[in-house]
Amino acid sequence: MRIVFMGTPDFAVPSLEALVNGGYEVVAVFCQPDRPKGRGHRMAACAVKETALRLSIPVYQPERIKREEGVSALRALKPDLCVTAAFGQLLSQEILDIPPLGTVNVHASLLPRHRGSAPINWSILKGDRITGVTTMFTDKGMDTGDMLLSAQTKIGERETAGELSGRLALLGADLLMDTLRALEAGTLSRTPQNPEEATYEPKLHKELGRIDFAAGAEAIDRLVRGTTPWPGAFTTLDGGTMKVFELERVRERPTGGPGEVVAADASAGLIVSCGDGDIALTQIQMPGARRMSARDYLRGHDIQTGICLGKA
Repeated sequence: MRIVFMGTPDFAVPSLEALVNGGYEVVAVFCQPDRPKGRGHRMAACAVKETALRLSIPVYQPERIKREEGVSALRALKPDLCVTAAFGQLLSQEILDIPPLGTVNVHASLLPRHRGSAPINWSILKGDRITGVTTMFTDKGMDTGDMLLSAQTKIGERETAGELSGRLALLGADLLMDTLRALEAGTLSRTPQNPEEATYEPKLHKELGRIDFAAGAEAIDRLVRGTTPWPGAFTTLDGGTMKVFELERVRERPTGGPGEVVAADASAGLIVSCGDGDIALTQIQMPGARRMSARDYLRGHDIQTGICLGKA
């Protein structure tokens, strides 16, 4: 079986490696073009490209796979099947018609819940207790194709989107192998999605990470975990941006207004009031500094009590 793999970020790497280790003939990899990265904005390859080069698999990086360049390249490869995992581009019907066995997608949610490009983040942001991975046959819609197999897992109480992504990537790779074995055996069944149960979540953007201290502690905690490592939760202090990586509830009732700093020293830490109590911002990062515990930061810097975080 000739397989073309399409994927871009770290989440897709275990699925690609599973195909190769499983003895499948991966004739090419399609991924997003190299992008500027880091403070130096140097062009960098994505995780899937780096893996493909290590495995000596040819790599294609069309800006838009549905354009003639991408269509011609894929058609020339004559794949029996395409496999996608967080590729980052929509596939046209022309692309979907090329592999005779279709295109199998590894999606990081229990469809039809959390369609879209950031299902892992939104499962935490929405307060889900359980999530998982679904394999599906891709069609022209946004994650609307028939479902094949699924596997579920609990979301840890302190788990971030980045940590959950690592676990779901491995779960997805195993599920992909089960899906292909069932496909080869002729035992794979397909289940149409119920559109009435579907949710579609928007793309992530940096402003999503802005903390609203009028919200409750649980909502803020979900925001911090759901946006870590990107786009990241943040607030402002004296005109600068304070990134927040971890927090914990301190009191059930607020002792100040939303965002008001009620304690700030190396002993107590950085305590801030929110909509339903006080929370401690335990891991922070200030402009030009590294990530550190708030207590360590307060050993060398002063934050006045009574000021409100998030004020312009």
